Amino acid sequence: MPSSNFIDYVKLFIRSGKGGAGSVHLHREKFVPKGGPDGGDGGRGGHIILKGNSQHWTLLHLKYQKHIFAGDGVNGSSSNSTGADGKDKYIEVPLGTVAKNGETEEVILEVTKDGEEKVLLKGGRGGKGNAFFKTATHQTPRFAQSGEDRLEGWYILELKLLADVGLVGFPNAGKSTLLSVVSAAKPKIADYPFTTLVPNVGIVPVQDHKSFVMADIPGIIEGASEGKGLGLRFLRHIERNSMLLFMIPVDSKNIREEYTILLNELKQYNPELLDKKRILAVTKIDLSGTAHLNKIKRDLPNVTTVFISSVTQKGIKELKNLLWNELNK
Repeated sequence: MPSSNFIDYVKLFIRSGKGGAGSVHLHREKFVPKGGPDGGDGGRGGHIILKGNSQHWTLLHLKYQKHIFAGDGVNGSSSNSTGADGKDKYIEVPLGTVAKNGETEEVILEVTKDGEEKVLLKGGRGGKGNAFFKTATHQTPRFAQSGEDRLEGWYILELKLLADVGLVGFPNAGKSTLLSVVSAAKPKIADYPFTTLVPNVGIVPVQDHKSFVMADIPGIIEGASEGKGLGLRFLRHIERNSMLLFMIPVDSKNIREEYTILLNELKQYNPELLDKKRILAVTKIDLSGTAHLNKIKRDLPNVTTVFISSVTQKGIKELKNLLWNELNK
């Protein structure tokens, strides 16, 4: 998807509907000059509802829609007629969307399933008409309830991509190249840092028509958790991944040290990320000879490691099978 079209954060002013007022009315007919109370209840205000839609991959459709309002409930009327409910407002969002309070940034809810509906703001309740307040000792109440007021405020919608495997590495580690080789995704690839400016997602096929989802985020640099580079903005996208695939090129000065830096950045951002299953892929092995590879293998971090080359396809099948088996444990 074009970088300008990937929107994973929007701030919206949202307002639910006000409840309709109850009616104060006394029944009157030609031969019933003093009938009892028959004021109906007001209708409830419309809700603001988030609905998961698997066809959406970004929040682009909400970028220019800063104000979203639900309908107000209709007032009650005579003959015990209840007012109509206000129209609910549905906001379709991609799976993995989190809603937060715009001021406190407290998480309110999250939508993770297609078709799932969750109420973000409830509409105000409709007021009771005077018929509701009739009793044996108070047979002609001349009062009714007002409708409950609407709720409103600023809310943040934030997308966290849903994927089975998240790719983690420094810029130019070969993440986009791998994604383009194992899936039909076509991320931008070039020989300079920060080629990837937005997350990319690909479906990786394996044997027997099965598949898993892989996500590539922009490269992390040391200090990303403190806001340096592009990593901080996109680190949220690997929070939902079942597994993390660390990718470090074979020509790195020190693979163990780079792996430690990447781990530390994830820890600084969210310590829970270290609880995820991790696999290390040493990439671009077509650039290295056998002697150099053997030297590297003697000083690797304590994590399951596979050596791959996306250019020559060496180790790619082994990597896919390893990822698939680990995901299904």
